[in-house]
Amino acid sequence: MNNKQKILLLICLLAICFVPTITVVAQSKKERYKVAVVDLMILKRQKLGAFQLAKEIGADGVEVDMGGLGNRPTFDNKLLTDTVRQQFLDKAKELGLEIPSLAMTGYYAQSFCQREHFIQSVEDCIKTMKLMNVKVAFLPLGVQCDLAKNPEVRDSVVSRLKLAGKMARKAGVVIGIETALDAAGELQLLKDIGSKAVKSYFNFSNAIKNNRDLHQELNILGRKNIVQIHCTNSDGVWLQNDTAIDMKKVKQTLDEMKWKGWLVIERSRDQKAPTNVKYNFTANTAYVKSIFQSAQ
Repeated sequence: MNNKQKILLLICLLAICFVPTITVVAQSKKERYKVAVVDLMILKRQKLGAFQLAKEIGADGVEVDMGGLGNRPTFDNKLLTDTVRQQFLDKAKELGLEIPSLAMTGYYAQSFCQREHFIQSVEDCIKTMKLMNVKVAFLPLGVQCDLAKNPEVRDSVVSRLKLAGKMARKAGVVIGIETALDAAGELQLLKDIGSKAVKSYFNFSNAIKNNRDLHQELNILGRKNIVQIHCTNSDGVWLQNDTAIDMKKVKQTLDEMKWKGWLVIERSRDQKAPTNVKYNFTANTAYVKSIFQSAQ
């Protein structure tokens, strides 16, 4: 083998080793942050049309609601019907969208800590998750289980979430909870629950409206305890016009924490046109993507 052949062989070997590395790194960066919208908040609660609208908005995925709860034993969930569920999965695949989470938003108003049939509702959610290959469920503790205002219900919350955590871990899924506690209080709650299948579903607005340091709250909870984030604030202005949140600094904080995952837009609607779904969610989605995906 002459020198020219040796050089060509060396170039080929380098290409084989180097190109896949570039590809893996590029894919890793591309997938670090993804942006979704909440079907309930775009006025398409568990409706197939949420996917087409989310595509037009520019989102990467849709957080799908489990349906209303009210006084029923469980959610008004059509996704346990095979044909309906398949339509949702097919539409998501057709449009290149993902379902990052299923949301038990019925528990905003209903009492998770006192409700008699809470087990059935959690079971139904986990069963739906497994059938749809969704790994995260959103569970807000809501008004009646507000541990900041009603600390007397804490024992009930802990015992019920321990049970839910066992169910989730057995199924290989995670339940992300939203509480009214500060980060230190929520971290202690997670320790008391003691389940790797129960984590924090962090909401920016909870820290902001309670005058807490958003970045400090994120750091206190830590990367491993935050499963997903509601990337939102109270309604009034779009995220890009919201002086209460510095999204570039938020990204820097999450980068430094080495956190990655889904940023799910819930609110931050312009008070001048709060019901104009496309107007509000397209603007917020584009802005969040410009911060979190442009440099990926």
